[in-house]
Amino acid sequence: MKSSTFQTFMVGLLCLTVAGLTGGLYNQYQRLDELQSTTTERLQPLDTLRHDVSALENARKKLQFALNDLKLAVDSGEQQGNTLDPLLDQWAQDIQELRKGLATRATEADMTALRARLEQAEQRLLDLKPRSPTPPATSSESKPKKTASPQLVALSPPFSVLAVESRAGERFLATAPPGSRSLADIRLLHSGEQVGAWRLKALEPRSALFAVTGQPDQTVPLP
Repeated sequence: MKSSTFQTFMVGLLCLTVAGLTGGLYNQYQRLDELQSTTTERLQPLDTLRHDVSALENARKKLQFALNDLKLAVDSGEQQGNTLDPLLDQWAQDIQELRKGLATRATEADMTALRARLEQAEQRLLDLKPRSPTPPATSSESKPKKTASPQLVALSPPFSVLAVESRAGERFLATAPPGSRSLADIRLLHSGEQVGAWRLKALEPRSALFAVTGQPDQTVPLP
């Protein structure tokens, strides 16, 4: 083989080799680009996942801090409850004792006042009992008879007037059956209310005015 032919052959072989290598490199570059694209696409969900994991970790830390604060608050509340419970029990017991004492004193005072009113009512009943009429004086000389003017007949009420009570700015007449000493029999009359045929019309400063069925109005003095 001649030298020029060998050289030409070698040059052609080198060209083919370079061409083959160039094609191989081009293919490798294309595969590398495809791998890079695929890797980028696969890395995007990984980045998203990493971001989500980071957000979850931050949320977990916040929840842990809130849980710790809640535990501290519960522990503090239990300590305060343990301290306040005995005080509250003592205060409740003191208030109950004060209520009992006030109720006892108020009951004794009411009983004393009612006893005094009952005694006054009994005395007034004795004073209101009808007395034997005085016989008319006789005269030897006959006198002309005068026409008697009609007079108001005072009737005895079928109850005892004890006192006047004030409740919520209004006046009530305290009454009881004659001779009764029981607190349960005491009744408070307001204007318009009645006992039997006697209806209370008005409470005056020193007397009570009653309307009596079939009779003129009656005035009962107050004790």
